[in-house]
Amino acid sequence: MTTTKQEGDNKGLRQITLGNGWWKKFCALCLLCAGAAIALPAQTFNTLADFNGTNGNLPYASLVQGSDGSLYGTTNRGGANGWGTVFKITPSGTLTTLYSFCSQSGCTDGANPIAGLIQAADGNFYGTTTGGGTSGSCPGGCGTVFKMTPNGTLTTLHSFDGTEGQGPYAALVHATDGNFYGTTVAGGANNSCTGGGCGTVFEITPSGTLTTLYSFCSRSGCSDGESPTAALIQASDGNFYGTTYGGGNNSCTSGCGTVFKITPSGTLTTLHSFDGTDGDYPYAALVQATNGNFYGTTQAGGANDGSTVFKITPSGTLTTLYSFCAQPGCTDGDDVFAGLVQATDGNFYGATAVGGADRNGTIFKITPGGALTTLHNFAYRDGSSPYATPIQDTNGAFYGTTAQGGVNGEGTVFSLETGLGPVVSLSPTSLTFGPQGVSAPNVPQVVTLTNTGGAALSITNIAVTGQNSGDFAQANNCPISPNTLAAGDNCMITAYFFPVGAGALAAAVTITDNAPGSPQNVPLSGVGVSGKPGLAAPRR
Repeated sequence: MTTTKQEGDNKGLRQITLGNGWWKKFCALCLLCAGAAIALPAQTFNTLADFNGTNGNLPYASLVQGSDGSLYGTTNRGGANGWGTVFKITPSGTLTTLYSFCSQSGCTDGANPIAGLIQAADGNFYGTTTGGGTSGSCPGGCGTVFKMTPNGTLTTLHSFDGTEGQGPYAALVHATDGNFYGTTVAGGANNSCTGGGCGTVFEITPSGTLTTLYSFCSRSGCSDGESPTAALIQASDGNFYGTTYGGGNNSCTSGCGTVFKITPSGTLTTLHSFDGTDGDYPYAALVQATNGNFYGTTQAGGANDGSTVFKITPSGTLTTLYSFCAQPGCTDGDDVFAGLVQATDGNFYGATAVGGADRNGTIFKITPGGALTTLHNFAYRDGSSPYATPIQDTNGAFYGTTAQGGVNGEGTVFSLETGLGPVVSLSPTSLTFGPQGVSAPNVPQVVTLTNTGGAALSITNIAVTGQNSGDFAQANNCPISPNTLAAGDNCMITAYFFPVGAGALAAAVTITDNAPGSPQNVPLSGVGVSGKPGLAAPRR
């Protein structure tokens, strides 16, 4: 089954007229599909929710895991007013629409969010919209920055006016100084781009004071880059790193894009200009790996003019790790708009917007050395056109969105388990106590709980439960959330039996955690007998 791009240009990414060749290519490729590939059978994939318009449609953004364990995200369209939503979804798939944009007259509260959310230290979520706001200088508004409480109360912190930026496509980053930093795809001080302005980097305080740190196309020929669509990341050196979709020194129409570094005060250094052979049009944010290098993707270019995965050092040395469409028919995927996430196994995970066995996109794993494995091929019914970077939940599974497909064709939320989550192993799996005199404690028995999975185990509660729970007790040295049990570590649960009545008694030690199968139960059984404490029941 193939999809069409009828939703892509008119109801999808809100277009800002830039008039450049690379931009036309971007829009034309937004929701096309091509290719085929075979996924590994060991993965567990689930479609958690199907968008239907009333609860949103066209979710382009990555999810974020909230402090409550639920996942939060945005849709570009749909909702009560048709201009996008903020939603919450539990890991089991219960979806709640928290806010519908354009709820205020003139869409002064914003419209058409493309970016995802971040949760700040104050517990609130912060995000951007590409349109709406109070400024009348842009058709449909220049976009906003907003704050939202976990229950859906929205406050508009800033409305862009074009001169300071227009159309933020990217999520914010909460920096170590307490402020937020982001990018806009258009607007700014330089008008050399069609539509006015080539994009900016900005800083905004939690109270809404915005400062434009840099306006792109400040150098001849836009060699410093043009139109950043990606979020910034704050690296271990305290500086911010990002990409621009166009500009740079090389031969693509309007440039092939760049990788840049910018200080918190706004000094920008171009680290790399793509030339097509090593990729072009980087749409997504970078990720800094545990080895200190940055990894990212380009939407096109590379050896096969498909897309690429690349590594770049902090000083700017770039290595192309993989060029998509390396397999016949692009069975390995094509058109990568999503970035990468480094998972707990040290590998990177991402998605292609098209390609795969059913021509609807893929989820892939790639090693730091560049060996790629296709983990899932979307088949439209389970989703199509994933634009967003999957995230790894604390339970080890990956969660993400597709812009199209699903039961209603309007996008999905999915999960993919690859065996990287925590796994609870209990030894022994049950405990039996011998006959015991009433009110006399028996010799305690120990259960060893081991995390045999690939991610940290978060235990929220250990308790004795069941009909005769008052006849048993437990003590343990297990870490309780927010502390975690690392992969490979174990802890001990000691169970006690002191019957307060006679007869066969049963209960269980119940462990509630973030591992599959939670809660886990260790059955407890024993026989309480009348008579002197510690003596067996008399023979009849």
